[in-house]
Amino acid sequence: MPSISLGLTNGIRILILFVVTARPTDPGLRWIRPPQQARSQETLDRILDAAEVLIAAKGFDDTPISEIVSRAGSSVGAFYTRFEDKDALIHALYERFLEQAMATSDVALDPDRWAGCGVGEILDSVVRFLVSIYREQQGLLAAFAIRTRTHPEFRARQERLSHYVSEQLCALLLARSEEISHPDPAVAAAFGLTIVFNTIESTILFGEMRSGALSFDDDQLATELVRSYLAYLGARAPSPDA
Repeated sequence: MPSISLGLTNGIRILILFVVTARPTDPGLRWIRPPQQARSQETLDRILDAAEVLIAAKGFDDTPISEIVSRAGSSVGAFYTRFEDKDALIHALYERFLEQAMATSDVALDPDRWAGCGVGEILDSVVRFLVSIYREQQGLLAAFAIRTRTHPEFRARQERLSHYVSEQLCALLLARSEEISHPDPAVAAAFGLTIVFNTIESTILFGEMRSGALSFDDDQLATELVRSYLAYLGARAPSPDA
């Protein structure tokens, strides 16, 4: 079964390495970051990078502009040259996040990457990756999630990303429909992913575990989500030595 090791550098520069004993030729996965901008944009890049790191660690409301520009080696004046206010900054961060997320999805969910893998192996790796991303970027993703609930523009962008990722993952799962016993595999694949995303968001970003009897660490959360998703699909869990 693939395991995932995450390293975080400059905000959401996340490298995901799959160590696969049974399939040593599998390429590693990584968070895709587009090439750096031209030199005239270097200050903007530094401000965005600094904001990503600080907001991920402290949350949006507890990260002052002065601390962002200090970390970026810039100035408050340079910040306001590029952003009308702090809300404009979160819009810019979200645009960059969406671009990176879509690029990452293209690579991570490329069908060739998962040749020879079953539904259980795919979901185990993908769900654990998602849990790790949400934990690493808890403050930043919480700021995004709050705005998707109140800002139509944010919500429209989030829906576009969700559809993009869902379409690619569902295509992987439906290519293995013989492993799925749910009467409507397409509905099950899409709805199962929605349950996974909503549970990760409410549990990690907002600490909303509905039952006081449950207290999961991230590994347990990922394990139970994979088990639930597979059971809903009517698919087998991956074997321990996969």
